[in-house]
Order: sequence, then structure tokens, then C-alpha cells
Amino acid sequence: MPAELLNFHYKGISLGKYVEGDIEALNDTDAAHKLKEQKVIITKLTKEKKKAVVTNQKKKGKGFTFGTGVAAKDILVFCKQFATMQRAGLPILETLKLLEGQTTRPGMKTIIETIRTDLEQGNSLSKCFEKHPKVFDTVITNLIKAGEASGKLDTFMEKIVVNLEKKEKIKSQIKSAFFYPGVLLTVAVSVSVFMLTNVVPTFVEMYENMGMGDNLPGATKTIMAMSAFVSDSRGLITLFSIIGFVVAFKFAVAKSYPLKKAWHQFHFKIPIFGNLVSKSILAKVSIVLGNLNQAGVDLIESIDIAKEVTTNVIVIESLDRIKRGIYSGETLTKLFLQEKVFPGTFSQLISVGEQTGSLDEMFSSVANYYEEEFDTAVANLSSLIEPIMIVFMGLTIGGLMLAMYSPIFNIGDIIQ
Repeated sequence: MPAELLNFHYKGISLGKYVEGDIEALNDTDAAHKLKEQKVIITKLTKEKKKAVVTNQKKKGKGFTFGTGVAAKDILVFCKQFATMQRAGLPILETLKLLEGQTTRPGMKTIIETIRTDLEQGNSLSKCFEKHPKVFDTVITNLIKAGEASGKLDTFMEKIVVNLEKKEKIKSQIKSAFFYPGVLLTVAVSVSVFMLTNVVPTFVEMYENMGMGDNLPGATKTIMAMSAFVSDSRGLITLFSIIGFVVAFKFAVAKSYPLKKAWHQFHFKIPIFGNLVSKSILAKVSIVLGNLNQAGVDLIESIDIAKEVTTNVIVIESLDRIKRGIYSGETLTKLFLQEKVFPGTFSQLISVGEQTGSLDEMFSSVANYYEEEFDTAVANLSSLIEPIMIVFMGLTIGGLMLAMYSPIFNIGDIIQ
């Protein structure tokens, strides 16, 4: 018996103009792919009947979930192996059985076993993955759904692998960019505190025994005062005060939306690092929008999913305004151009995609552009930070030692 075709109502963008109409398809994914072939960028896609199915979609994720014990690297390895076996032509169940046997991570093994069991019970692969939202995000499940509908699961699994690799690369580069200066700063502060609490008091005692206390240079007296401050209870009080302020500030940011917004806005204005933060967010948003658009996910839902790649409320608010503008009939180019967080280059590339109906390709181009910009920014940051931190450490530790030894070099003048 042939499958019953369903009627879908769509709104979208075709050749830079907003269009609206109806299309028959087996399901929403099939409808999305048919519209994509017609060069329609979907902004809204609704099924005319059986709306209860949409309601049920909102209940996904109530099955088994495993949010802890599964690292991002485990997910990447699983998806890479899954894609390789699918490309080799292995059946999905056989693939899952092999991966379950090969995996040594208990958390990942449990998830693979659950997916395999659900699949054997007749569920679609995308539904099986949807039951683990804390491990497989909406980007992954939507790409798997597109792979099932198009019969090209191996191709879309490859896209998932590329997406995860890019996300991990960006995350790793950000960590490495902040790690090196953080280590140097920690070393400089630790050495300075050690010298102030253990070395400087020896010099203080020596100068007092020599009767030089009142004739010491200003820099030496300053270091001695800092040593006294750090060594007694005032230093501990200050330390706990700083810790208390940091904790209180984090709590206030979490509870106060205006404060969080101001703090996240400040992230973009931090000297040197602000540019890095901006480019990393733009790259991640572009990657997600490109992959989802290519998978046939409608533009509104793609933007909603793209908001999940960042916690920065400035970017989230911008994407919300763009989504509302699409409902109002504004062009995508104009909407992105109005948002300061998205630079002019971003909007220009989107304009080309909007006019030609190849928005997915343009989002991929934008992602590649900002990935390259991000790589360049990280490289420039590393080359800039290293000499700055070395000079900082030299001035801090060297200056401290010079201030304490200078009275010895000029002992004759001081005693007179």
C-alpha cells in the first residue's frame, strides 16, 4: 500500500523574494528537501493536519539520558566510527553492535546499547538519538533525520563529524590562547608572593639591624610595606575579600539579566581577547546555520538551534530579533546588517546566498571565512602575548629584587 502524502504549508525566500504556498510530501523532512530542490529557503513549514505530532515532538528527551560521564571527544570518536562504517556499507544495527563492542567508555557504551535496543523495536534512528539530548544536540539529530529522509546517512554523518571537529578545534584554540598567559601570570604572582612572605622579611631584618630603616630608597620601603601587608592578617582578609567578590559577582550575573547583558557586552570590548571571542562565536553560529539549512531544516528552527551554541546574551538577543524580523517579512540580509554583533562581511555573503537560493553554501563560506580569521587571530595573539608576559614577569620579579638589593649597592651613601 503506497504511503499517504501529507499537505504542508510553507513560507520562505526564493530568489530574494518571500514566497508562500502548499506542497505534498511524505513527511516534514521530505517536504523540506523538495522545497530545497526548488531553491526555496524555508522560514516556516507546518503540516495542515495531525498537528498532535508536532506537540509530541516537544516531549522528546524523556527517555534515558546520560548528561555526565560522556566527554565531547567520546561523541566525536563515536560519530567518526559510525560514519566510516556507514560509508563502507554496513547495516546500521551491525554498526551499532560493533561500536558497542569496541567502546571502552561505560557511559558511551550504555548509550549505544540503548540506541541499538530502540532501533530494534522499530524506532527511526533519529528518534533513537533524540532520546539522548544531553549527549546528541539538536544539530546532530536534525542532520541524522535529513540523512534518513534522503537515503544519504553516510554523507550527513560525515557532516556531523566535520561539525564536531570544528567545534572542538575552536574550543581547543580558545583554551590554549588563554592557558599560556594564565600560566605565566600565575607563576609571576606565586613567585612574587613567595618572595614577599619569605625573602623580603630577611632583608627587612638585615636593614633594621644595620640601622638603615629610615634611609632606604622609596622603592625598597614600598616593597617592605607590601611584604608586611601580605604576611599579616590583612593579606588573608584581602585574599578572602577578592574571592568573595568574584563569587558574589558570578551570582549577581547569573541572577540579574541586565548585569549579565552588560558583562557579555564587555566580552567583545576586552583588549586583544574581544576580537577572539567575537570570531569564535560567528564561526560556530555559521557552521550550525549552514549544516541545518543544507539538511532542509527551516530557517526559523535553524536560528533557534543556533542560539544554543553560545551563552552570550548579546548574540542570543540578536538572533531573536532576526527571527522576529523574518516573521515580519524583512530580508535576511537587512536583518543581519542591523545587528552590530554581525559585521558587514557576514551580511554581504548572506545577501548572495539569499539572492541565489544557495543560503547553505553561503553560510558554509561564512563559517570558513571566520574560521580562518579566528585561526589568524589566535596565531597573532600567541605571538603578541608571549613577549608581553615575559616582559611582565621580568619587570615584576626583577623589579622586586632590584628594589631590595639596591640599598646594598649604595650602602655607603645611605649610612652617611
